[in-house]
Amino acid sequence: MKEFCKDFLWGGATSANQVEGAYLEDGKGLSVSDIVTVGSHTQPRIISLEQDEQYYYPSREAVDFYHHYKEDIALFAEMGFKAYRMSISWARIFPNGDDEQPNEEGLKFYDKVFAELKKYDIEPVVTISHGDIPLAIMSKYNGWINKDVIDLYVRYASVLLERYKDIVRYWIPFNEINDMFFPLSTLGQGAMLEKGTKYFTEQKDDPNARFNALNNMMIASAKTVIAGRKINENFHFGTMICHITRYPRTCHPDDVLLVLKHDLYYNNTCADVMMKGEYPFYTLNEFAKIGVELSLSAEEKAILKEGTCDYYTFSYYQSISESTQKFDDQTSGNIMGGIKNPYLKETEWNWPIDPVGLRYTLLKVYDRYRCPIMITENGIGCVDKLEEDGSVHDPYRIDYIKDHIQEMRKAVDDGVDLIGYMAWGCIDLVSVSTGEMRKRYGFIYVDRDDEGNGSFKRYKKDSFYWYKKVIASNGSYL
Repeated sequence: MKEFCKDFLWGGATSANQVEGAYLEDGKGLSVSDIVTVGSHTQPRIISLEQDEQYYYPSREAVDFYHHYKEDIALFAEMGFKAYRMSISWARIFPNGDDEQPNEEGLKFYDKVFAELKKYDIEPVVTISHGDIPLAIMSKYNGWINKDVIDLYVRYASVLLERYKDIVRYWIPFNEINDMFFPLSTLGQGAMLEKGTKYFTEQKDDPNARFNALNNMMIASAKTVIAGRKINENFHFGTMICHITRYPRTCHPDDVLLVLKHDLYYNNTCADVMMKGEYPFYTLNEFAKIGVELSLSAEEKAILKEGTCDYYTFSYYQSISESTQKFDDQTSGNIMGGIKNPYLKETEWNWPIDPVGLRYTLLKVYDRYRCPIMITENGIGCVDKLEEDGSVHDPYRIDYIKDHIQEMRKAVDDGVDLIGYMAWGCIDLVSVSTGEMRKRYGFIYVDRDDEGNGSFKRYKKDSFYWYKKVIASNGSYL
């Protein structure tokens, strides 16, 4: 069996709004993530424009990476990280989105983060926008539906590309950009808030506005790629797709056709635009059916064609099953929906566990795009127990990641050009879907609870030591 390439990028991933905290420190402005309260598996998060003291806003303090970055990066280095996928807070650089000058204190923070990564020879993989959009972009511009935001974003991105042109090679313009196919992402991705919206998971929706906002984001991505390649021709720009792998629940031809159409629509549309430079026919046809009229000029079409990405990244946590027939056994904990798959186990939050689905996805994606692939999110959210001696025993996390890495090796043996794997999240962080801390993903336990209590002290889980051996062996030890 083929081995992973010798310079394979083993590492972990986080986002600024889920780890940094320090939400108004050193000139940072409020972001859209700062107005969403904590929730749970059964209680949806509330979007609260009024700063109500009865609510706890978990992203405001998160796990305080802002003040613990040296300690955290040292722990990443101890695990042997070759790469760290992180994001930069737009609200930390341009607090209002349209400020005349960038916030130098915000840039200095990332200067220090990159210096620390360089100290340990850890490659930064940087997401330019990952849910930390200035709140003023929403309140003043109505978010990404406004084409003015395209140039505001490109200006912000260009500041980063120029400042870090000799430090960062791998850039990702937007995180999970195809999440905009779902109303759930109207606020966090689109910086839009439709009237009457209260709950994060039940946002009011205007599909025409949402898809035009997505279109503007993809134009902004292409403009950023074009600008970036003028700054440094050695930059690499990647997609970041939330890949929800789909199976027909039965072998009825109608179910097979349903899954094919959903896969093309939800998983491939954005990647096709960002990798091939144009919308696929089936998406434009579907938009017409639902009354979506894209605002896309001939000049913008040319920009999409020119500003394509050169590597493909995606998140993979699970697969889902779908059917044209009625099934009562829904996966209640999975925000993407789906019917229970009788062949798969589930997490505590009822997310299906499907390692083979990762191999399937890698083969499908590589066959379609024939470019280097990086897995930039994969992991399992679980309740971890901190023992009195400071240990955390998490065999379920080891089993989950081990099984997925085994399928990655098989995909490499199949011929897939896989260049990196970033486990989500390498340190405990705020869960986006529920805002919880108890839904833990990391190899590093952070003493913080769902009410904002705790010392922020870090503890190494059993998976920390296991992943260290995996990296040291380049994936041979599992």
